[in-house]
Amino acid sequence: MLKSKTFVKKTRSGGVMKIVREHYLRDDIWCGSEACSGCKQESTVLQTDACMESSLCSYPHYLVPDTNVVLHQIDVLEDPVIRNVIILQTVLQEVRHRSAPVYKRLKDVLHEKEKHFYTFTNEHHRETFIDREPGESANDRNDRAIRVAAKWYSQHLKKFECDKDGLKVVLLTNDQGNKQKAEESGLLVYKCEEYIKSLIANPELVDRLALSNDDKNEIGSSKVLFPEHLPLSRIQAGIKCGSFLQGTFRASRDNYLEATVFVQGEGDDSTEVLLQGLQNLNRAVHQDVVAVQLLPRSQWVAPSSVVLQDEGAAKDDDVEEEEEEKALRISAAEAARKPTGKVVGIIKRNWRPFCGMLNVSQIKESTRHLFTPADRRVPRIRIETRQASTLAGHRIMVAIDGWPKDSRYPNGHFVRSLGSAGEKDTEQEVLLLEHDVPHQAFSQAVLSFLPKMPWAITPEDMVRREDLRHLSVCSVDPPGCTDIDDALHCRELENGNLEVGVHIADVSHFIRPSNALDKEAASRGTTVYLCGKRIDMVPELLSSNLCSLRSNVERFAFSCIWEMNHKAEVLKTRFTKSAINSKASLTYAEAQMRIDDTNMNDEITKSLRGLNKLAKTLKRQRIDKGALTLSSLEVRFHMDSETHDPIDLQTKELMETNSMVEEFMLLANISVAQKIYDEFSECALLRKHPAPPPSNYDILLKAAKSKDVEIHTDSAKALADSLDGAKVDGFPYFNTLLRILATRCMMQAVYFCSGMDSDFHHYGLASPIYTHFTSPIRRYADIIVHRLLAVAIGADSTYPDLMDKHKQSALCNNLNYRHKMSQYAQRASVAFHTQLFFKSRGILNEEGYVLFVRKNAIIVLIPKFGLEGTVFFDTKGKTVPNLVFDEEGPTLSVEQHIFCIFDKVKVTITLDDSNVQHQKIRMSLIEPVITGVSVPAPDAEPQAKKLKLDN
Repeated sequence: MLKSKTFVKKTRSGGVMKIVREHYLRDDIWCGSEACSGCKQESTVLQTDACMESSLCSYPHYLVPDTNVVLHQIDVLEDPVIRNVIILQTVLQEVRHRSAPVYKRLKDVLHEKEKHFYTFTNEHHRETFIDREPGESANDRNDRAIRVAAKWYSQHLKKFECDKDGLKVVLLTNDQGNKQKAEESGLLVYKCEEYIKSLIANPELVDRLALSNDDKNEIGSSKVLFPEHLPLSRIQAGIKCGSFLQGTFRASRDNYLEATVFVQGEGDDSTEVLLQGLQNLNRAVHQDVVAVQLLPRSQWVAPSSVVLQDEGAAKDDDVEEEEEEKALRISAAEAARKPTGKVVGIIKRNWRPFCGMLNVSQIKESTRHLFTPADRRVPRIRIETRQASTLAGHRIMVAIDGWPKDSRYPNGHFVRSLGSAGEKDTEQEVLLLEHDVPHQAFSQAVLSFLPKMPWAITPEDMVRREDLRHLSVCSVDPPGCTDIDDALHCRELENGNLEVGVHIADVSHFIRPSNALDKEAASRGTTVYLCGKRIDMVPELLSSNLCSLRSNVERFAFSCIWEMNHKAEVLKTRFTKSAINSKASLTYAEAQMRIDDTNMNDEITKSLRGLNKLAKTLKRQRIDKGALTLSSLEVRFHMDSETHDPIDLQTKELMETNSMVEEFMLLANISVAQKIYDEFSECALLRKHPAPPPSNYDILLKAAKSKDVEIHTDSAKALADSLDGAKVDGFPYFNTLLRILATRCMMQAVYFCSGMDSDFHHYGLASPIYTHFTSPIRRYADIIVHRLLAVAIGADSTYPDLMDKHKQSALCNNLNYRHKMSQYAQRASVAFHTQLFFKSRGILNEEGYVLFVRKNAIIVLIPKFGLEGTVFFDTKGKTVPNLVFDEEGPTLSVEQHIFCIFDKVKVTITLDDSNVQHQKIRMSLIEPVITGVSVPAPDAEPQAKKLKLDN
């Protein structure tokens, strides 16, 4: 049956276009129930025995939720208890348009066989499709379509049910009007909340219910605490006329009464608006997109140096933060003011489920409690739960439902428990969730695109490949590495020149564009390396086996081969898909031993010596051009083989072979970047490193000046030369400290599409063009670069998305986000394992250097452990010493002693675990001894709202 609609539309040129829309209806769409004898269905999803212990529904039944129930109660629908649910096409389409995250979660549930969720295409069924009536809103039409479909299901099952035990259909809606009309038409209908509360066997499900508007109104106080948010229409008009600014809300980690709004301008032009005080923050949550109004210039303030954390006892809603607001104003008077504003409306909420811990209410038998998120930038959330005693001491997840103007805190609901706080598995799960690292097991849809085992190279595979299996290729990696991306070779040619090859795992051969495996890898973006754990971007069959360039097995590679003279000058470059057979998988230490051992002269060792010699020349050439050699202390944990707890902590030592591999990876990346840009100037995926703004170097210049050393920052070359010449007699570690500080001044390198940007320069490498080609097992950017290069040399065919610069640019945004979150997750993992290490070691005394000076503290670096910590001088319960801070130095005078950057100190290191959720490494000063300043007790409780600096 065909239904069509015809209408005319005016075109831009003034003409008229006739549009005909056809809508096909069928009568052979299955109902999906195994109880039905009328539908000729090949497979069924909905069970005959659809029983749940409910005080409302004592009979077998299927659930039909409306759109708002799915949107707001997805946490409940995901619970294993909820089964045999009919998701109507009308609902699925509405959810897709209104919330992409909920739509993805709903699709995942639909794919879980044990949940028995069935999608019914009611919009194409002859008996359930309805036309929109004149004057009827789209929302009312969809509500009516849901009621019609639910009615059809009831009648259909009654007519064709084999077992006449009374299988029924229950409509779930929170819309009072929709519920009333459903009841009038004879449907079984309940509010979602009343149905969930009726599930006698599963009372814990009630905690997962998102609050309805009625509940939100009950929880708030009678006093209005926040200004009303403006409607979206007024916000849009205000942004258009310039009275409001749109930006991303970024809450402060150190001060819950302060935030900034990042406003993106034209090109690279952007501004930050400062917000201070609860009224001006006006219920915005970290990462929300908000509209702000600038305050009059006379009301502008400066960022506060005060540290305020909302971690005391729960306040009543009508208590004002007078003490804290006063502290902010005092601080603001001390420094230059910045543009200051207030939030007038929310454009887009970016709420997600938050990890944290429950603060159990002191009121007996109360079901309302405050939840403290692990992320200090997120406010505490008020939830209702009857499991408080069970959840105390556990890490849990909570979602925000809303933030009324008469409530001090947002309202939310319990999602799930993650496990006991402090346990390694629980903390690792929190770490991954908080940094948005996709870490679920690969789905069957993804795994279905893996090659079938056993796998071997066939003659057909070699048609477009060069056979390099005879070459003496080897890989050099960290110990324990199983995802080997790269291998190298070097041999002398008959003409006296050298042939050098970098061979990279050919991951793009196994991951074809746009299939489920490719989409999953693109979404994950990068492999994440935690202490003792790896979260793969691609399934293990590829990452540790078929793509990994292990020794003595044949593998596909993408090879970049140069002909060089002995001065490391590139004479010819060629790229080819290849097959290799690595002759050795070496660690950096093993490769170094081969190079240094004069008794070894096999082909692999000769190749390594040739590579090492050329690498030294390449590095010298790069540095002469202005490439920076910076420094950051990386640590390596030695784990107990049984408990997997850290038993030793050391900074990583770099060898010549580390540099050797790095030089050839850089050269390969630069060579490939130039090739793909020459071929595809509009859609090459490149990587750039912007030059830092001059203000970034302020701390570096002051630090150098304190030791009478001059640093020039006019260019990367000037900075590199200055750092090379920066020496202080009797202080050998000074240059390393300076390079560590210089690293902190740098900008983040980012991926971009060549057709969307004109600045390609990589500041740190002093290279006019750069990309990532050498790690496709662990970086999706490299897979795209492989595909571009393969098309450029005729080794593979192209596809539309590869040549679309807008899609490439959107992909780059996701890759930059995933890369950044991966780095944060890795740092958090190191921090957690460092805490475990010091927990087992107790109190340690170590030497360190002052890295930064603050108004009431010094930040100390311990080189032995690559650890930073804060020594603060406003000790709890003690008289605060006489502190004088000089910003010019910067120096901090504590009583009679003056602290400068790079001063040598001795500190006591302990773990402060008094706050399970926010454990910290604490440092206290031993040397120099300062009269009148006592060393704080290692187990001192953190004082609520004390003005202090956290490390």
